[in-house]
Amino acid sequence: MSTVWLRVFVEVARHGSFTVAARTLGWTQSAVSRQVSSLEGALGGAPLFDRLPRGVRLTEAGRVLVPYAEAVAETLRGAGRELAALRAVAGGRLRFGAFATADAALVPHALAVFRTRHPHVAVHREEGFTPALLERLTAGHLDLAVVSTTSGDLPTAAYTLHHLLDESLYVAVPAGHPLAAGRGPVRLGLLADADWISGGRGPEGTLLDAALRQGFRPRIVHVVGEWTAKQGYVAAGLGVTLVPALAAASVRPDVALLPVLDEGGPARAVYAATARGRSLPPAAEAFVGVLRESAARIPRAARTMA
Repeated sequence: MSTVWLRVFVEVARHGSFTVAARTLGWTQSAVSRQVSSLEGALGGAPLFDRLPRGVRLTEAGRVLVPYAEAVAETLRGAGRELAALRAVAGGRLRFGAFATADAALVPHALAVFRTRHPHVAVHREEGFTPALLERLTAGHLDLAVVSTTSGDLPTAAYTLHHLLDESLYVAVPAGHPLAAGRGPVRLGLLADADWISGGRGPEGTLLDAALRQGFRPRIVHVVGEWTAKQGYVAAGLGVTLVPALAAASVRPDVALLPVLDEGGPARAVYAATARGRSLPPAAEAFVGVLRESAARIPRAARTMA
């Protein structure tokens, strides 16, 4: 059964006239009459209107059909309103995930701007490591994920990668450390004999890949997952660690940050990843744009070393 037939039927019933209904719809009277006849045929041939010399009147069958037809028409109008809201990013939802240090500055700034511009979008956020976020994205649980190349190159066959920034690294040492006096850039090789605090038992797939590029394998003595907790270990003199630039602004005062000289290039790139072959919701598309705006406002020292 055509929804167009029901729409026309509702208009004729409302106005009691094929002529007025046709004028309201912008159709010809004959076209309206054909739609009503088609609906009557689909419903078994019972007439829905008595044709009077002046106008029409609902039959008993027509009277029974009216509330159902109106409900269908209102449902379609509601769907149209929601779809229009999606296109205008005035409704719908945004589901995204981000790795922890992106949540220190980049994501909160972007989310604040997004909420100001699109206050009626329902936002659902997750935090996790890049591999887990990509799995969630593949499974359809996320619309986009803010990810990094910490664990290696990102797969481009399955994801579209929207570049946000290239992020440098700092080595965090206790404030009284000999290297802290100058606060100048250092090569990690100067700390080859130091005790290291890392998020993993080995450097592979972590920020300490930078040490491998500089020709030494760091001695990891403490495995600490949360980057703010790592600072506590550093401040207590239990070792040194690497801090990504996105988190540098939140470092505690008893810890000194020294820029890392990494001739191999920026420590890692940060992207907004979306799934290839899947339509991007308007809210997610708008959020990618806001993330790019926020990334551009991050001080250059946090994006890449000179």
